[in-house]
Amino acid sequence: MRKPAVTSIPIASVLAERWSPRALDASSSVSPDQVRALLEAARWAPSFGNTQPARYLVGVRGTPSFDAILATLNSGNRAWAHRAGLLLIGVMVTTNEKGPVPYAEYGLGLASENLVLQAVELGLVAHQMAGFSAAEVSAAFSLPEDAVPKVAIAVGAPGHPDVLEEEWRIEREKAERVRVPLAEFAFTDGWGKPAL
Repeated sequence: MRKPAVTSIPIASVLAERWSPRALDASSSVSPDQVRALLEAARWAPSFGNTQPARYLVGVRGTPSFDAILATLNSGNRAWAHRAGLLLIGVMVTTNEKGPVPYAEYGLGLASENLVLQAVELGLVAHQMAGFSAAEVSAAFSLPEDAVPKVAIAVGAPGHPDVLEEEWRIEREKAERVRVPLAEFAFTDGWGKPAL
C-alpha cells in the first residue's frame, strides 16, 4: 500500500513515499545487505562537530536480539511489530573523550531519518516508536550509563492493512496522511506571519 504525500510542489520521491505503516508482511525478510545499507545510511548522517552519537541495537527476525527488542515494546506496538523483518533500537551516546556530547538526541534523530529514508529507497517501510521500555533495553543489552535508548524502529516489507485485524487499526492504516499547511509551518517577519 502506498500513501505518497500530497505536497504543494514536487519533492524528492524518497521523501514523498516515506510514511509509517503498521501493516507489515510477516512472510518477507530484510536481507543482510539491506541491513548493512540501512546502517550505512544512518552512519553517514550529519552530527554536531562530527560527534556521531547514534548507535543501533539490531534484531533480525528469528534471532534472540529480535525477541529481546520485541519484548521491550509496549503491548500496542508488539501487536503489529512482530511482523517486522528487522527491529532496531536507536541509542544516543551522551559522552565521549571530551565530555558531554552536545545535541546527541538531535544527532540520533538525523541518523534515524537517514535509516528510514534508506528503507524507502530499498522498497521497505519503517515505523519509529516511542512506546518501549528504555530501562528494559538497557538491562537486556547491558548498555553503559552514557548509552541512552531513545527510539525503536520496525523495518519490513509493506503488508495489506487487513493483517492488523482490528477494524480501528485497519482504518487508521488506510487514513489519509495530513500535515499542517505551510502557512502554519514556516514564518517570516514574526511568529505566525506565513513565509509562504
